[in-house]
Amino acid sequence: MTEYPTSESARSATFGQAAAFFDLDRTLISGSSTALLGVAAWRAGMVSRGQIFHDGWAALRFQLRGDTGGDTAGGVRERILGAIEGVERDALLGLNDDLLPKLLGRVRPESKRLIDMHRRMGRATYIVSASPIELVDPMATALGMTDGIGTVAEVVDGRYTGRLVGPFCYGEGKVAAITELARWEGLDLGQCYAYSDSISDLPMMHAVGHPVAVNPDSQLDREARANGWPIVVFRQRTKTVMRRTGTGLGAAALAGTSFATGWRLSATRRR
Repeated sequence: MTEYPTSESARSATFGQAAAFFDLDRTLISGSSTALLGVAAWRAGMVSRGQIFHDGWAALRFQLRGDTGGDTAGGVRERILGAIEGVERDALLGLNDDLLPKLLGRVRPESKRLIDMHRRMGRATYIVSASPIELVDPMATALGMTDGIGTVAEVVDGRYTGRLVGPFCYGEGKVAAITELARWEGLDLGQCYAYSDSISDLPMMHAVGHPVAVNPDSQLDREARANGWPIVVFRQRTKTVMRRTGTGLGAAALAGTSFATGWRLSATRRR
């Protein structure tokens, strides 16, 4: 099976049998990380103005409607990965100096509290995203999370080839990633939590014992109601609204409890 990148600290630590997996766009953060990445890449001369306009429009639709499982989010990411063919990996990593503070500024306060709550309860915490691992991994580190799982682009002699290593970390690809991680860490997915806004993450939601829909798109909202999953609406600078659906009240209460807990943002950044 494909080995997914995990930090040495995560591999050496013991977190018990449970972990919490967080989607990135419109779950941990408001809006799309890909839009910010595209602008940073354009400023660095990695992509064209026309591509940024196209991807910016797609990102706006994504922010307003969410990812309905089509090409809106996944296609943007694949185009950006394709655009960096021949680019030095160190150059892409260098974008984080400008990009990471902007992404951290979009992290939802409620998400920060959820992360801290799971950490206090001894659970490992992971970002699981289709975004490039070069973005996801430092983001997880800055938030004090265990690690980030993202799309891995092939690098040969320090440059991107334009191909992916392993599956695209999207849809079923996320299930492959967390399943492999569970094998490495001895996790019981039946005791794990997954947070997402998108119907594209339905496979990951079904793969864990405690799925929670966060700001769900219309299709995921229907699935959550049908399955009795907790539905949580996060709004920055406003009170959080909780909608509980039939069963799954334990996970909803768990999410609700987190709003009263404190959180600390680690300033540690991975070079």
